[in-house]
Amino acid sequence: MRISFIGAGRVAHHLAFALKQHHQIVQIYSRTWEKSQHLAELVAAQACPSLTDLSSEIDLLILTVSDQSIAAVIAEVAPLLPEVLIVHTSGSTDLQILQQQHSNSGVFYPLQTFSLEREVDWKQTPLFIEAANENHQKQLLDLAQQLSQRVYAYSSQQRLSLHLAAVFACNFANYCYDMSKQIVDQTQVDFSLLYPLILETAAKATQNDPKMMQTGPAVRGDVNILQMHQSILADLKRPDLAEVYTLMSQQIMQRHS
Repeated sequence: MRISFIGAGRVAHHLAFALKQHHQIVQIYSRTWEKSQHLAELVAAQACPSLTDLSSEIDLLILTVSDQSIAAVIAEVAPLLPEVLIVHTSGSTDLQILQQQHSNSGVFYPLQTFSLEREVDWKQTPLFIEAANENHQKQLLDLAQQLSQRVYAYSSQQRLSLHLAAVFACNFANYCYDMSKQIVDQTQVDFSLLYPLILETAAKATQNDPKMMQTGPAVRGDVNILQMHQSILADLKRPDLAEVYTLMSQQIMQRHS
């Protein structure tokens, strides 16, 4: 396939690299010209100076832009590429946002967290596809199966629920790691001492029902420890962390009441 990208961020980098193994990456467009050039050089593509310069001689256009930009971008490019299949990679944007502007539309959503510093195991990364018609659905299915062993045809509503769950499992969980590091940094304790605990917690949550794996003072109803932790946070002058600690402890106690 001949594939172009709008967007040159983390998702575009990883996806373009992966697709380059089987297909030709034709053009890269980004609002930041330097980003377009950089990614284009890495995947042997052409940096596109403007949306009006996008080639129509492609099979697929992938939008790797922010959720709030998708509607505006599709409105601008749909008249330029009326025959091209255009997909977004968002977990929280309904397919209808594209369909309202472009009949040849779909979704190609990888459920993964992307960082430029880390490689992605595409074989184990779940990919979710959705399309406006059966032919495009099959086309996206074949494309996804070249990358991943875990490919699913999910509706926009199902994908949205997954994205919400991912925010809790990934973004919020990572912020908990950040908060724990803030605490030990204030007391000159090595954060790496928590690594085995973090890895074991993640392993248990992926191998068992997370509810059954819950431990700690809140699930035990240990009021003395809860109060002691609040006192420590007060001494550290961290009312922000104390507020989170109280809310999460209350939620755990209610869950296990």
